[in-house]
This record gives sequence, C-alpha cells and structure tokens, in this order.
Amino acid sequence: MRKRNGNGGAEVFRITGARQGLAEDVRGRQRRYVISMSIRTVSVILTAVLWDVERPVAIVTLILGALLPYVAVVIANAGRENVPALPSTFVTAPLRPMISAAPSAAPAEPVAEDRR
Repeated sequence: MRKRNGNGGAEVFRITGARQGLAEDVRGRQRRYVISMSIRTVSVILTAVLWDVERPVAIVTLILGALLPYVAVVIANAGRENVPALPSTFVTAPLRPMISAAPSAAPAEPVAEDRR
C-alpha cells in the first residue's frame, strides 16, 4: 500500500503493525486455554496421588488446580482489545534511476556560417 505525500514521493507502509486475522486469534486463545486446563488436570491428578505421600506438595497442587480455571479464562480472553493504529514507521519508496544521454567523446565544433 502506498501513500502519496505532499512533494510527490511515495511512502510505503510497513505491515508489521497490522492486526492478525480473527481465525488466527481465536485459534491462539483456544490453544492457551487448552494448555492451561491441561496443567490444571495434571495438578488435580498430582493432588490425588500425593495426598498421602507429600501433603504439603499436594496442598500446593490443590491450590494451583483451584486457581487455574480463573487464570486460564483471563489469559484466554486477553487479546484483540488493543487496536493498533496505522504503522508509525514508513519506508521511502526507492527512486528509479534516470536514463541520461550518453556522453560524447569529443566536443562538437561550431559550424561556420556561410556568408556570401
């Protein structure tokens, strides 16, 4: 995408500030939520396994399993709130080289006028 500025040159927008697509955003949110819920499932299983063996570790995993659903929802919902404006950086369009006449080998001699 090009934008003409006042003096006739073209500025080229960088697209690094463009938003990601909606489908890609939803896919990323789902992935973060599934990862968080998988960690929660492992912590609940560890709580059941470690309850009679290491009670302090089991209590920590129980607390982790209880807090992770809230954290997972907050993390999964974080996303498209920040709408970026147009990119602030521009790249100037490269100038095309001008084609000039070939330099002459010898200067041209003046032609004498014929006066009669």
